[in-house]
Amino acid sequence: MKSQNILRSEKAISPILATLLLIVIAVAAVVVTYAWVITYMSGATQRAGEELIIENIKFHDSTNVTITLRSTGTSDVKIVAIYWGTSSTTLTKLTNANISPSLPTTISPGSSQDFNLNFTSYSTGTRYYFKVVTESGYVLPFNEKA
Repeated sequence: MKSQNILRSEKAISPILATLLLIVIAVAAVVVTYAWVITYMSGATQRAGEELIIENIKFHDSTNVTITLRSTGTSDVKIVAIYWGTSSTTLTKLTNANISPSLPTTISPGSSQDFNLNFTSYSTGTRYYFKVVTESGYVLPFNEKA
């Protein structure tokens, strides 16, 4: 009987202590959420700083192609390589002898740049695959029919 009286006489934690405990839990949840959001946004912002779009592709004759790239991001884009081929899995890196202006070339935010590519030859009606690579590792793949 004595043990039953002891259990009945114990009281729960006070309302003030319970409120403080809930506040500490809420603050800890806010801190963890804030840290996650800051980490996520810093990565997303860094990726959004460097963006490229294909503004135009023109096949001039059987050996020359002009590609116009526009930087739509918020930071400079340094183009370090351009690849081309007849499939997306068999691309060949173009050398500076085949590209004008020579690489690396920097495009400022909001600006565009024409790249004149010189091939031994290409066939009209064939789909060609291209890949533009920046210094930071951003890759812009695209394809176009000649």
